[in-house]
Amino acid sequence: MTNLLKYTFVLAFILCVSNITYAQMHAVPQRFERRPAYREQVVVVQQPNNQQNPQRRIENIKIKFLKQQLNLTPDQAKKFFPLYHEYQQELFNMIKLKRLNNTNAQANGTDQINKDLYYDSEIVSIKMRFKDAFLKILPPEKVSELYKSEREFNDELVRSLSERNGTPSN
Repeated sequence: MTNLLKYTFVLAFILCVSNITYAQMHAVPQRFERRPAYREQVVVVQQPNNQQNPQRRIENIKIKFLKQQLNLTPDQAKKFFPLYHEYQQELFNMIKLKRLNNTNAQANGTDQINKDLYYDSEIVSIKMRFKDAFLKILPPEKVSELYKSEREFNDELVRSLSERNGTPSN
């Protein structure tokens, strides 16, 4: 459950920070001294000439990172990435609904808690459903590596954004 909350927070954080990140691209010097596999990809986020939506750029970097980490065959990649995109969309939509629920100032405490728990259970349901679908395409080891790689990417993204904004990350 802690990992689910962490993952939910990271996705919400990424969505909130993406607009701030885009505005601050020119203001912060680039520092990259460790983890070259991540750093090369994070540099793309900071390039000022790239006019693409910050959220879209992060998604593209994440896909590139997952391709590298999972080492999929062309057939596996052809089947996996459309499904993975659908998975990301469903998660994004549910997290967006949850966030809207949390900003509703008119909701009373009990209703808001119940809705929040409902959205959490829906997120878990989406993850379980897609885990089963991923297992039809990929071996269990690669599905496990997928979730591990997602966590690594999100942790590195949060750390990188925290460094750029001058705040410590845990």
